[in-house]
Amino acid sequence: MENETVSKNFIEQIIDKDLEEGVYDTVHTRFPPEPNGYLHIGHAKSILLNYGLAQKYHGKFNMRFDDTNPTKEKVEFVESIKEDIEWLGADWEDRLYFASDYFEQMYEGAVKLIEKGKAYVDDLSAEQIREYRGTLKEPGKESPYRNRSVEENLSLFQAMKEGRYADGEKVLRAKIDMASPNMNMRDPVIYRVAHMEHHNTGDKWCIYPMYDFAHPIEDAIEGITHSICTLEFEDHRPLYDWVVHELEYPQPPKQIEFAKLYLTNVVTGKRYIKKLVEEGIVDGWDDPRLVSIAALRRRGFTPESIKMFVDLCGVSKANSSVDYAMLEYCIREDLKMKRSRMMAVLDPIKLVIDNYPEDQIEYLDVENNLENESLGHRKVAFGRELYIEREDFMENPPKKYFRLFPGNEVRLMHAYFVKCESFVKDEDGNVTEVHCTYDPETKCGTGFTGRKVKGTIHWVSAKEAKEAKVRLYENIIDEEKGVYNEDGSLNLNPNSLKEVTAYVEPELMKAKAYESFQFVRNGYFCADAKDSKEGEPVFNRIVSLKSSFRLPKA
Repeated sequence: MENETVSKNFIEQIIDKDLEEGVYDTVHTRFPPEPNGYLHIGHAKSILLNYGLAQKYHGKFNMRFDDTNPTKEKVEFVESIKEDIEWLGADWEDRLYFASDYFEQMYEGAVKLIEKGKAYVDDLSAEQIREYRGTLKEPGKESPYRNRSVEENLSLFQAMKEGRYADGEKVLRAKIDMASPNMNMRDPVIYRVAHMEHHNTGDKWCIYPMYDFAHPIEDAIEGITHSICTLEFEDHRPLYDWVVHELEYPQPPKQIEFAKLYLTNVVTGKRYIKKLVEEGIVDGWDDPRLVSIAALRRRGFTPESIKMFVDLCGVSKANSSVDYAMLEYCIREDLKMKRSRMMAVLDPIKLVIDNYPEDQIEYLDVENNLENESLGHRKVAFGRELYIEREDFMENPPKKYFRLFPGNEVRLMHAYFVKCESFVKDEDGNVTEVHCTYDPETKCGTGFTGRKVKGTIHWVSAKEAKEAKVRLYENIIDEEKGVYNEDGSLNLNPNSLKEVTAYVEPELMKAKAYESFQFVRNGYFCADAKDSKEGEPVFNRIVSLKSSFRLPKA
């Protein structure tokens, strides 16, 4: 085992080389979301990657809000993001920062560029700037204001800061190369006028830096060594390098890009989720049908399952999509040994054991998890009248149906063999009661071997069971049609949420928010954090028990 070599991803290879060559003597990463919405499963990959690298190399991990655009940012989003990251287990210790805390240094950086003749104030409108920029095939045209003197630019930029201009009237641009093959280098805008109240700095500023200018400065100020971001920023890297070079940071950070995490048939776009929230199709950004981190947590996913999922996806340079079934596989794997297996009947019909003593209740000793003895035992009430799942009885069963039908015998889980003798229907032809007889010798755990049965079904005692609201989720997207219609609207699944009243073991009524269980034969369920009340839990189905998903062979 000593000689085992661990394959490293390309980011780790870059870091190893940097440490080896003395480019850096430590590793310092960050996660820098803009607080303009809730984080989703794709962000989880970035959080765990950045935090994981800091841990692996005994370095540091910063949490930073990239709040340079006051038009879209809210304190609500700041708080939800902090909560999500803590829940995932990424610890920023005492290093929580806001980009807006550096507005003064960013302003000074812009002044420095003007003094070096590397930035100028431009009077062109946003539309004109776009026109002047050129195309991928044609170079751009220089702005008529490009060659203003350093003194004039300093004076105009000061006037911008003092609020003498309206929004959009003037911008500050970097002076780089209007003929560059990279469009991002054709004199990008680095400051704009915006008379907006900011959630952190109030009305102190009326000019705000653009992301591409602000981000490298934030990284450099915080001593970040490896600025890890997603692939769409690859074309922005020359500008990132230009900013830290021109501002003469002694040990500038290095930007590295990796592929985003895409899940099939899910909605991650903020504007779409916002629309679903506003139209009341979902009950908020944390609706369990969404894949925001808050939604996954509310549904019952665990940090461990998300970490397993991210690890399985790996880190690469090429964009690809992952099936949602893989995320479901991870939560099943995480929960199967950790959770009690309780009995709950979601679509009940009554089962009456005609030869069982009428008023007798016996308490059966039941293992909480057959695969994990450490979870202990519990007592479950058993009596003459029970509830079973409607699908566990058929009047005219097909071949290989081993559950209850007239004349057939099955095992009631943890209890006895029962044989179906008759059934009762209502006037609409629906079965309402199944009548059986039981064999007292067949009690579970007594070592009975006289005969075998092929079917085992679960149940709850009609007298002892409690009613609980249970939510059965399907994908919010109609998977057959794909996510989007031609007009860009969402293909919504009308059956994405089904609410039923189930009969459950009394023990389940004590469930606390986020507490999860296996409901035997039905799936894994979690007590909803928003709608559960003391003694009245509402259960969300996290995932069913079965899946066709298999891990790809290594």
